[in-house]
Amino acid sequence: MSTKPDAIDVHYSIINTDDREQFARALALETGPKWHFETVPGYFKQLLLDTDETTFDYFKENFGKLKPWPQIAREISELNKNSPENVHYKLFLLGRHGQGYHNLANLIYGEAEWNAKWLHLTTDGKIVWGPDPELTELGLKQAKDNYDQLEIELRKGLHLPTRWFSSPFRRLIDTLIGTWDGHVDLKGVQPLIKEDLRETLGVHTCDKRSPRRVIAEKYEKKGFVIEDGFEEEDTLFKEDYREKVWEQAVRQDRAFQHIFGATDKFSDEFISVTSHLGLIRTQLLVLGHRAFAIGTGGMIPVVVKGTYK
Repeated sequence: MSTKPDAIDVHYSIINTDDREQFARALALETGPKWHFETVPGYFKQLLLDTDETTFDYFKENFGKLKPWPQIAREISELNKNSPENVHYKLFLLGRHGQGYHNLANLIYGEAEWNAKWLHLTTDGKIVWGPDPELTELGLKQAKDNYDQLEIELRKGLHLPTRWFSSPFRRLIDTLIGTWDGHVDLKGVQPLIKEDLRETLGVHTCDKRSPRRVIAEKYEKKGFVIEDGFEEEDTLFKEDYREKVWEQAVRQDRAFQHIFGATDKFSDEFISVTSHLGLIRTQLLVLGHRAFAIGTGGMIPVVVKGTYK
């Protein structure tokens, strides 16, 4: 069963006008050619304004598709074949990690007490949520549920992605493994771990990552590749500064600049990105999609037109 977003998820999916304007101003200051993104309508219910994010069940709705999977794949291929060289169309499956121990702690203590005290700590003596918390048993099950639902969608004609990208946090990588391993050979597809796909930077101990050596030791043997330039220690985490939403959006724009630049127009039309609640919020902004809350372990498909100019 898919996890519907709770009130906290809905709250953190909203981007206020000031952050949107700050993001637009930041992009306007950039010079030189780059990718410009827009979401293509007509493929998924999540883009429709009358789709209620609080009740939407993407399992029962078969990921919200408005057309059969083979038709979606065929139309994306036709769009690519009939577009200029600098225009690429891709379908992204944007996944959020399953429930982590930090999510569980937030549920136990409530949002107000979590923000006032617990997010600065690493444990309450019973569970550990920082740094880099792992998935709970529910989180592992949510990944398995996604695996099972993908099996249904694949039988209905969903094309497997050809490229996989992930946040460097354990809860993300383990979600990716639980969701996709068995549908594909992860050692063959070599998911790329990217620093830019990590959660909001700073203050929250759950958002401080493990050292590179720890990530490499656990996941490289399973097929994961750590991007070039990935530092040993987490130099981005600051105990006294929390990344602003518009700053995160700039970071997500940078991530999708890389993804579009590093993937092929024709052979990489379906792409998996596994990240966080906060990041999906700003990814949807960057890609021109309406705000849409995602529960733990949730996933949202988005067809994107990227124009390089």
